[in-house]
Amino acid sequence: MKQPTVMGEIVAGIVLGPSMLGSMFPAYLNFVFPPNSLGNMRILSQIGLILFMFVIGMELDLSIIRQKARTAITISNASIIFPFLLGIALSYFLYEDYGLPHTPYYAFALFMGVAMSITAFPVLARITKERGLSGNRLGSIALASAAINDVTGWCLLAFVVAIVQAGSISSSFIVLLETLGYMLAMVFIVRPVLKKLVNHQQNQIIKQSTTAIIFITLLISALATELIGIHALFGAFIAGLVMPAEWSIRKVIIDKIEDVALILLLPLFFVITGLRTQIEALNTPMLWGICLLITIVAIIGKLGGGALAAKFSGESNYNSLVIGVLMNTRGLMELIILNIGYELKILSNEVFTMMVIMALVTTFMTGPLLDLVERIYSKKAIPAGFGTDNRI
Repeated sequence: MKQPTVMGEIVAGIVLGPSMLGSMFPAYLNFVFPPNSLGNMRILSQIGLILFMFVIGMELDLSIIRQKARTAITISNASIIFPFLLGIALSYFLYEDYGLPHTPYYAFALFMGVAMSITAFPVLARITKERGLSGNRLGSIALASAAINDVTGWCLLAFVVAIVQAGSISSSFIVLLETLGYMLAMVFIVRPVLKKLVNHQQNQIIKQSTTAIIFITLLISALATELIGIHALFGAFIAGLVMPAEWSIRKVIIDKIEDVALILLLPLFFVITGLRTQIEALNTPMLWGICLLITIVAIIGKLGGGALAAKFSGESNYNSLVIGVLMNTRGLMELIILNIGYELKILSNEVFTMMVIMALVTTFMTGPLLDLVERIYSKKAIPAGFGTDNRI
């Protein structure tokens, strides 16, 4: 079906949860996932997510951003601002009936805006590679835009989480000042120290002591952001970003982490997400209509915003549509943000389930939409071929 691996993992988690097998065989759910085991599963899944976000931070190639900075910033900003504003507008109609009573409207609205704005950089990177786009100008712009989107999106999420944890916008300023101090320390103290440490390595072989220091940096960064009140995953992401830029060094660290994070621990996150997703809660045509509306608004905001910004930056119709479609990919990153909202009691079961379905649909449609754009413009291509940039 030419779908990214994450699609199968998300669907598998939902099938194993109460929406599918759990509803057909209630005894199975309690037997396979007894309530007293869920706490340990959540802890292990959080460890997997921390390692995963660390890898994502390291995989962001900041040199690509610098090369395509002007166009990428324009596209990224538009693909954040449009869905963010649409998400806030949508929250106005959802909050009264589907917001949780103890959650203030501003927290719900801001979170919906952020959740609508995210792009799944790992999935986008895989798609561009599979379709032969990663080595050309179009792929570079899409990757740079997604990278900036990820960094901006997680900073926005940290801001929203800070407000929610602090209890009000005014009292969140202390948290935001602490976050600023943490960011400055990571960029101007931790990054130079790590760079000097790695420069002493010979033949690109990392000593065990250096590996230990890098992992300790990750843990301290994650702990610091958790104590500040902006979630450990943000600290893991920033720790990955400030790692030394030499790709060979980053690759060694990624190889050490990826198998444990992606194969052993991350599947537990999909199980947890599946257990939280209750499709049976959408038991009226009205709820399914709202789910459809959320999905349409998400597509218009992200795809439309990205495509219009690309066109405004001077890209062809073809390039603009491809960039818009790629920026609309949400995947695992969206699920991570939704689970944070669920754990902070910002999202109700119904809204969480609707947003998970939206993430599934927008990720699933990326491949078919790219094929459709290719077919429409293939007759106008000079020369033909998916990776070309000279289409109308």
